Amino acid sequence: MTDLLYNFNSYIKKFEATVISSNNNEIILDQTAFYPGGGGQPCDTGIISVNELLIDIDKVFRRDNLIIHNAKSGNTPSSGTKIKGFINWERRYQLMRTHTAAHILCGVIFRDYGAPVTGGNMQPLSARMDFELNHISTDFVRNLEFLINKEVEDSLEIQIGSLNRPQALKIPSLIRTKVNLIPAEVTEIRTIDIVGLDLQADGGTHVNNTNEVGIIKIVGHESKGKINKRIRISLEP
Repeated sequence: MTDLLYNFNSYIKKFEATVISSNNNEIILDQTAFYPGGGGQPCDTGIISVNELLIDIDKVFRRDNLIIHNAKSGNTPSSGTKIKGFINWERRYQLMRTHTAAHILCGVIFRDYGAPVTGGNMQPLSARMDFELNHISTDFVRNLEFLINKEVEDSLEIQIGSLNRPQALKIPSLIRTKVNLIPAEVTEIRTIDIVGLDLQADGGTHVNNTNEVGIIKIVGHESKGKINKRIRISLEP
C-alpha cells in the first residue's frame, strides 16, 4: 500500500519517500502527498527529485491500494531509490479552496432545501455542481450567493475525520450524492466536517477554514432536466 500523506494534512507541499517499483513511465512510492484525483477533483501535478534529476509528474491515479505517479518522460528511478516529492502548490491550493467552496454550496443547499447532489466537477478556481432541484431562478441564485458567502465570512473550522462503515451508514446525510459512490470494500470512510454547516464523506483535499476560500461567485445556472439543476461557481485568484 501507498501511505497517503494528504489524507489528514492537505498542506504538505514536499515530502520524502522510497520507490517501491517503476515501470515505463509509472512510479510507485511507499508514501505520497500527491492526490490521485477523485470525487470530481483533478489529480495533483508536480516534481519528483532524485539527486540532480527532476522528473515532471503530469498525472497521478489510483490502482488498487497503490498510487501511480506518471512521469512525463520515461526516465524513472529504480526500486529502493530515495526521492523527494514537490507538489505544484499553487494549483493544489486553488483546488483545495475550490473543493471547500463546493462543499459550502452543497451544505447550504442541503440545509435550506434538502436537495442532494447529482453530479459535479471542478478545476482550479471553478466548479459546477448539479442538484436535485425542481426550480431555479435569478432570485434564488442571488440569495444563494449571499448565503454561501456568509459561511465564508463566518470563518468556520474544517475538520478531517474518519468513521468505520457501520457508523457512517447510520448517518443518512453523510453520503450527499444521490447515489452512494463509496465501494463496498471501503471499511474506513474519511469525512470532511465544515463545523456547524456540513459533514460529508469525502476523499479530497480542503482548506482548514472557510475564510481561506475567498469570495464565491455564482457565474451561471441552468436546467439539466425536470429535477436536475446545475450551478456554476468561480473564485478569485
